[in-house]
Amino acid sequence: MIGIGRHTDYAARIVLHLASLDEGAQVTAAEISAKRLLPPAFVRRIIGKLADAGILRTTRGAGGGVTLARPARKITLLDVVKAMEGGLVLNACVDTPVACPLAVSCPVNKAWCDVTDTLVVSLGAVRFDRLANATELAVSKTGYPKRSGHRSQPTPPTGKRRSG
Repeated sequence: MIGIGRHTDYAARIVLHLASLDEGAQVTAAEISAKRLLPPAFVRRIIGKLADAGILRTTRGAGGGVTLARPARKITLLDVVKAMEGGLVLNACVDTPVACPLAVSCPVNKAWCDVTDTLVVSLGAVRFDRLANATELAVSKTGYPKRSGHRSQPTPPTGKRRSG
C-alpha cells in the first residue's frame, strides 16, 4: 500500500484545528489532543516537527501554546506532507534517476514522474483556509461530539483484517 504515515494524517488535523480558529489564536497541545481525539504524545512530537518546518509557532511557559506560523491560506497539504514525510516520491527512480540505469529511456519512469508531479500539484492546491469550514470551526471550539462507547483515543490499527 502506498500511503502517508499516521503522523502525517495527525499533522494535517492539527493544522486544520488551528486554521479553523481565529487568525493568530493560540491553544495548547492538550486542547488540540482533546478536541481532535489525538494521542497527546503524538501531538507534542508532531507540533515540534511542524514548528521546525515553519508551519507552526510555539510559545513555552504559562500562557504558552501553539499557533500557525503563517496564515492558513499560505499553508498547503503539500507543506504538511513534506514536513512530516520528508518529501513526496513514489519511486526512487523519480527522486534519483541515476539509481536506475534505465531511467532515461524507461516509460515506467516517465509515468512515475508524471504521477508524482500531478500529486505534488494537487496537494499544493489544497489550502487550509479552504478546509477550515463552519463544521471545523465548531470542532475546534467544542471538540468532536462524544458518542456512547467512543474511546477518547484512536485505536492503532493492528494490521489484521477481519474475516467475513
